[in-house]
Amino acid sequence: QVQLVESGGGPVQAGDSLRLSCAASGRTFSRYAVGWFRQAPGKEREFVAAITGGGGATSYADSVKGRFTISRDNAKNTVYLQMNSLKPEDTAVYYCAADRRLTTNMSLYDHWGQGTQVTVSS
Repeated sequence: QVQLVESGGGPVQAGDSLRLSCAASGRTFSRYAVGWFRQAPGKEREFVAAITGGGGATSYADSVKGRFTISRDNAKNTVYLQMNSLKPEDTAVYYCAADRRLTTNMSLYDHWGQGTQVTVSS
């Protein structure tokens, strides 16, 4: 069983940077791929980025490529999402989720955090 807690969200200005953290419990965290998803008001939850358990492979949504970077430190049981050049359209609640394999399909993730709000003003 994996429990996830996101942190690092907050209000920022367009062009600013923010780093989100996803802290996990459990001794087998390195066996889990982790994905970041986001949900803006009135919109469906969407994939943002994902990383394999060992950190050797990543995947990004086209809308964040070149601006966001996902990474992980398994010694700290934490996955990070570095967000640069933030835009107002990045405003959303950001969730991390864990699954045994790397996937962009949110329905396949069994473990979810509670989310952290990111608000980008112009």
